[in-house]
Amino acid sequence: MPGAAGGETAGVGGAVEDGGAVGGEAVAVEGGEAGAGGAGRAVGAAVGTAVGGGAVRRSPRAVPGWARRLAAANEAWTFGVLLLLVAFFTAARPDTFLTRYDLTQIATNAAIYLVLGVGMTYVVIVAGIDLSVGSVLVLSAVLSAEYTIHHGGAAAGWGTVAVSTLIALVTGLLWGALQGWLVAKAKVPPLIVTLGGFGAALGIAQIVTGGQDPAGAVSGKLQRGVGFGKLFGQVPWLVVIAFATTVVFGLVLARTRFGRHTYAIGSNPEAARRSGIDVDRHLVRVYALTGLLAGLGSTMWLAYFGTTSIAGHSTDNLKVITAVVLGGASLFGGRGSVLGTVIGVFIPAVLTTGLIIMDVQQYWQDVAIGVVLVAAVYLDQFRRRGRERG
Repeated sequence: MPGAAGGETAGVGGAVEDGGAVGGEAVAVEGGEAGAGGAGRAVGAAVGTAVGGGAVRRSPRAVPGWARRLAAANEAWTFGVLLLLVAFFTAARPDTFLTRYDLTQIATNAAIYLVLGVGMTYVVIVAGIDLSVGSVLVLSAVLSAEYTIHHGGAAAGWGTVAVSTLIALVTGLLWGALQGWLVAKAKVPPLIVTLGGFGAALGIAQIVTGGQDPAGAVSGKLQRGVGFGKLFGQVPWLVVIAFATTVVFGLVLARTRFGRHTYAIGSNPEAARRSGIDVDRHLVRVYALTGLLAGLGSTMWLAYFGTTSIAGHSTDNLKVITAVVLGGASLFGGRGSVLGTVIGVFIPAVLTTGLIIMDVQQYWQDVAIGVVLVAAVYLDQFRRRGRERG
């Protein structure tokens, strides 16, 4: 349906081409009607965002071929970086790197960050950020652990495990929803909201525990069954949980209206709002989802490490954001995919494991991850300029 003289409208999930629309731009439509200025009713990929991680792009004829190829290489270049890291550490420590035990450890350690990364992917796609994921994980773990301590401690049964897990999930969900409300309704920038949430959640956790990791905080059944248990004696349950979470929310992002609205809001929130999408409510839901998955991550952490690790999550946000950006998500919104995040999560995991094997101090590991994040953001901006050039 033409929107204006010289303009054209891309289909749902397609890309907006330069059509010279007078007074406006064409957007994806779904049974919509052209309005003044040539904009149709936008749904899903309202500004031509491809479900698989695309974004508004110019006509290919106006962009150099090398720039188009680089801009489209989201998961490909990330996977290439991962392979280079694996090759480097394998050559440096052939006897200790990539053994069966090492692979299991990498996958298990990455599982928790993958769950956090899935939630962060949604937030980044809507052009938001969440710096509080590590602190929300700690707070959820602390409240869950306090219930366990008073209902059997290490000897607690599966009933206590179920309730404590529910407490962790609800804590994360409510905290995320509160932050989403502040972003969407109170119009506080997400950087400020989640930075404040980072400090507040950690502070509450320290008040509850007195700053010490409580004893008897984890049921032995949870640790033996989930933390150290393996499906068919081969695959750690933590990896299974992370895989299931990735598949479910990857499909939600790629195949449902919720996912299409997520891309639409990240690409152009005003166009999405004019199309009838309740942008504020959707933002609250996205941040609530991130909090929910932080709550799930807290249960996984308790199961594996057997402690709340109050002081051990100060760089979780750095690792998770690094993974999401490495996976091809744009901090400007409108682009990203769960598949890319899966690949991106393993880069810090492999990097950290390799540096440990090479006896590099923890402080330098954090420096390395920070450098990788800066490089990833720079490349994201470079690719963005390549897509818009012409």
